[in-house]
Amino acid sequence: MKIALIGASGQAGSRILSELSARGHSVTAIARDPAKVASLPDVTAAAGDIEAPDALAKVLEGHDAVISSVHFSASDPDKLLGAVKASGVRRYYVVGGAGSLEVAPGVLLVNTPKFPEIYKSEAQGGVDYLNKLKGESDLDWTFLSPSAAFGPGERTSTFRLGKDELLTNEHGSSISFEDFAVALVDEIEAPAHVRQRFTVGY
Repeated sequence: MKIALIGASGQAGSRILSELSARGHSVTAIARDPAKVASLPDVTAAAGDIEAPDALAKVLEGHDAVISSVHFSASDPDKLLGAVKASGVRRYYVVGGAGSLEVAPGVLLVNTPKFPEIYKSEAQGGVDYLNKLKGESDLDWTFLSPSAAFGPGERTSTFRLGKDELLTNEHGSSISFEDFAVALVDEIEAPAHVRQRFTVGY
């Protein structure tokens, strides 16, 4: 497939890029500074900025799918969604956050007393973006939420999928960037959560 990846030089984005390349997809890797994009097979680095949505839409045109892996608190959701819709690409995948997951019926992780204040703005941005997507009829979107601890690790390809509830085990709630990328690319290759959110964790 021909896939556009916004935020390709970031922590999660770079792992998604590696996974896509390893599986033989053709990727347009979009970053503010394309020089920071890893040099990989079938990867073309391109400059793009959410603050210039018209130009970004042009870069996205002609792809089979778009992935956005950007911080919610550092981007304008209306400009990002506008660029994707203006590109004419219907399949849209979003790297979400754990804050929008439920820890009890109707109770989001971001609203729990011990949720770190430093991450609240980003987490609430993810909640708001997911709610915007739920009202979209022009995109076949999928929002993939990681578990609470989301960081560098191993690519094990051994993980669990869930829907709206935070996944936990005896060690807590976690997923590596590498296994998150596996779950996301699996979804792209065999869509099972169109216009849905799902989550991945150990």
